[in-house]
Amino acid sequence: MVSDKILIVDNEQEIVQLLAMHLKREGFDVVSTTDSQKALGIIHREQPDMILLDIVMPGMNGIDLCARIRDEYDMPILFLSCKNEVSDKVLGLSIGGDDYITKPFSMAEVIARIKTNLKRVRTRSSADTDDIAHSVMEVGGIRADMSAHTVTAFGSPLSLTSKEFDLLVLLMGSPNRVFTSRQIFERLWDTYGYENDYRTVMVHISNLRKKIGASISDGSQGPIQNVRSVGYKFVP
Repeated sequence: MVSDKILIVDNEQEIVQLLAMHLKREGFDVVSTTDSQKALGIIHREQPDMILLDIVMPGMNGIDLCARIRDEYDMPILFLSCKNEVSDKVLGLSIGGDDYITKPFSMAEVIARIKTNLKRVRTRSSADTDDIAHSVMEVGGIRADMSAHTVTAFGSPLSLTSKEFDLLVLLMGSPNRVFTSRQIFERLWDTYGYENDYRTVMVHISNLRKKIGASISDGSQGPIQNVRSVGYKFVP
């Protein structure tokens, strides 16, 4: 069985070595760099299954690097950062990160988050049905192709992160049903160590609505709607 490959991008060599040691013990294939400028070349060459990305780095910081990665790739990105303000987390998630852990961190938590994100990717891939008729969902002008992992909104292609894609498919799968933030969070995120941080859901909903809204030419409200004090629903 081929091991999942993890790329570590962190300018602190001690953290890279610590992470690599524990991840290898868990059976992962590990590649790393302390130079964010070299990361894109490594991604192209190594094709990692997941990236652990520090935010505060000399040269290109993790936020800018994440944005460039998202121009080409959709593998899960887990931010590792000493910045623990809510605004920092919101920025990291809004730019395309799938998860966010602050330093100092527990190795058990990091490994749990890695396994959860990778499991979700595998589950989504294995759920791609052999029957092409069931691999495409089209509701209210939004078309999601589960096999190709692509989305179009009113004829325009959308560039979504893996979490945004999963979120959209969840809402589209039950039109007009209201999902609470907690229900969305528990379905799409591992709750290990999160302490019910539903702001993660809010950020991804906001990103998704903006991307869909950019495809609506008449300025009308998009299909993802807030239900005050309750949650969110997809209205075709």
